[in-house]
Amino acid sequence: MNNAFATSVSHSLGRITAIALNLFKETLREQVFYLSLLYLGILVAALVALPQFSFDSADKMILDVGMAGVEVIALITAVFVAGGLLNKEIDKRTIFILIAKPLRRAEFVIGKHLGISLIIAVLVAVMTLIFLTLLKIRSIEVPTLEVSLASLFIFLQIMLVSAIAILFGSFTSSLVASLLTFASYLVGNFSRDLLQLGEISKSEAVQAVTRTLYVILPDLSRANLKNEAVYGVIPATGELLSNAVYIISYALLVLGLAILIFGKRQL
Repeated sequence: MNNAFATSVSHSLGRITAIALNLFKETLREQVFYLSLLYLGILVAALVALPQFSFDSADKMILDVGMAGVEVIALITAVFVAGGLLNKEIDKRTIFILIAKPLRRAEFVIGKHLGISLIIAVLVAVMTLIFLTLLKIRSIEVPTLEVSLASLFIFLQIMLVSAIAILFGSFTSSLVASLLTFASYLVGNFSRDLLQLGEISKSEAVQAVTRTLYVILPDLSRANLKNEAVYGVIPATGELLSNAVYIISYALLVLGLAILIFGKRQL
């Protein structure tokens, strides 16, 4: 009994890994290479232009632009690639071949998310390396540990955004999924402000609504360490762990919902 269960789990993990690696290989070159070049161009332009406008605070501004660029480019990848992953397979009719094999829909969804997460991880790592290297070349003081930690949390944030994109893609078109994912990113970054706005209000009804929305909506501000990176500040270890667990748990819940919806979708 135990051997049969272990064999089943092993085969399932093998199929998930195969789906993830296939997606990773298909999109690695075009996504990581060209987007990294785009990031390099933006960063070089910032290094040249910003000192002309503000010499005293140019270094801080360059750090701001560099960290924001990592997040924005990773976000673009999640919104436009992850949002269309499921529908792309349906439109190409390749999903029928895959599902006809001993591949569960849950394994298909998890594999796709793992694949896009690998792409985002590599993309964020490459952009961070480019960022740190250029700053070293320009002899700009770099809080390397803080920047690396902020990049790790950018990855976690975009990993969650990718799960949200797959969720929307499980029941709607690629374009609508991308738009809803981008909206979720914007709302998620302001959900804590929404909670604070409710606390300022003296209305219990408003406070109840904002608290409910805060519980439902993702709090992406937990993954925003860009300001801390710029000023060389590391949050407390307990806070970092708590935020990481929150993001990963939320991503798992979203993926579970995506699996449930996609499992009932008529192909």
